[in-house]
Amino acid sequence: MKKIEAVVQPHKMEDVREALKDIGVDGMTISDVRGHGRQKGHREVYRGQEYTVDLLPKVKFEVVVPDNRVEEIVKTLGDAARTGKLGDGKIFISSVEDAIRIRNNDRGEGAL
Repeated sequence: MKKIEAVVQPHKMEDVREALKDIGVDGMTISDVRGHGRQKGHREVYRGQEYTVDLLPKVKFEVVVPDNRVEEIVKTLGDAARTGKLGDGKIFISSVEDAIRIRNNDRGEGAL
């Protein structure tokens, strides 16, 4: 099993969520997060004072999937989140040793 984490622009949240649902990914965790990558934030003016906003709002998707679906899901995520501009986000993939459904103790892919 693999855990796929994607950090995307907030305005792409619904596009990504719908794209994942369309390919049968039902279980996901979505969180509002803040951060920055290469774009390093931006400068704004508020009441005549200029300041730097260096932690930008993002949305983080987390899904745990069987190994054989990773490439399909990564492609779907990337296609749905991509604008072609700086700050589109990142996708991270890591191994998951086990998963346990609390309700009935199903383990492994059966718990997904």
